[in-house]
Amino acid sequence: MSPADLDKLRDHGYDDRAIHDAIQVVGYFNYINRVAESLGVEPEDFIHPWGHTE
Repeated sequence: MSPADLDKLRDHGYDDRAIHDAIQVVGYFNYINRVAESLGVEPEDFIHPWGHTE
């Protein structure tokens, strides 16, 4: 990330609060998925792969 990346987000209408919130959510999911993967946590049965419908 660079200041130019932030400018691009602002050009698309995101304010600093929205950028901050997105960073927090993305960072959290990145962290928790790595923890789950390292512990061998299996996905829940009710969660289907993207594009899979039932």
